[in-house]
Amino acid sequence: MQQLEVRAHGRKLTGKKARFLRRQGITPVHLFGHNVESLALQCDAGQLEQLLGQAGMTKLVTLKLDGARKPRSAVVRGVQRDPLSGHLVHVDFYQVSMEEKIKVEVPVVLTGEAPALKTKGNYVAQELDTLHIECLPDRIPGSVEVDVSSLAEEDQAIHVSDLALGEGITVLTDPEHVVVKVAVLRIEKVEVKVVEAEAEVEAGAEGEAPEEGPETEKESKEE
Repeated sequence: MQQLEVRAHGRKLTGKKARFLRRQGITPVHLFGHNVESLALQCDAGQLEQLLGQAGMTKLVTLKLDGARKPRSAVVRGVQRDPLSGHLVHVDFYQVSMEEKIKVEVPVVLTGEAPALKTKGNYVAQELDTLHIECLPDRIPGSVEVDVSSLAEEDQAIHVSDLALGEGITVLTDPEHVVVKVAVLRIEKVEVKVVEAEAEVEAGAEGEAPEEGPETEKESKEE
């Protein structure tokens, strides 16, 4: 498996003071892990951006710390960006042991073409974007590819239980969960009833009894 490297330095500025680092093109970094002392570090923002583009949240990363005898193996656990500029604000790394399994989220990627798409109105609906797995750090796949070329009919689906992952990888996601399925775009006909207010008023007026006027009252007395 390809390992990616980045150099990290000890960091003294923490909290709100870390903003001074960002102005200098430096990104605050936090390294933590199981049975590992947490470290406040910093990396060159440009190098870190390049690393994140290649590593994502699944590939192993080698952190070379100043003054450390051995580099640290880690995976990216969190990336915080400025919502307006998109610039890096903070990155979390989780140090791993190559002998201990870890739990990670791996992206699901669809491949192939579903024959069901030849039928008008059909479309492929991806229900699961990531897969929760557990394995040794060097067994983490960059993604899980799901071939949809077997989907030929409406409502046909591929479940988590249908996926075949490599040896030593345990899937933690519910096996009955649908990964992708063939759905149909249905257009419902909505009948719009126009109420003619004037017609209702006229119909109501015809059914009402005529008001008793003076002439009617006089004729009643004469009888």
